[in-house]
Amino acid sequence: MFELKVTGAFEAAHRLENYSGKCSRLHGHNWTVEAKVAGKKLNQTGMLIDFKILKSELKKVLDEFDHRYLNELKIFETENPTAENLAQIIFENFSRSEIFTDNARLESITVFETPGSGVTYYPD
Repeated sequence: MFELKVTGAFEAAHRLENYSGKCSRLHGHNWTVEAKVAGKKLNQTGMLIDFKILKSELKKVLDEFDHRYLNELKIFETENPTAENLAQIIFENFSRSEIFTDNARLESITVFETPGSGVTYYPD
């Protein structure tokens, strides 16, 4: 089994509703996202998926959030824009990419609000 990891980043602001603390106020993060992809069979070049393609596809997903106020996005109309919810949404959006096959599948997405605070989403 092979496991690939790539990272991407975006900058965005948010605030947490129904939260008792300073995160209930508008603030921003330099978010970092790590994607893990796994598979068993390599292509004729000896790769699971080309890193360049994987990073490019992840960037397309993250561009939706870059330099945005997350609370204003339609996907957060009924959910708080927490790192947990963001990780799940990024996973769901990225997993729809045509680069993924039965052999090369998206395993998880980790979202870091800060270098020391992150959350990983794995599907059921």
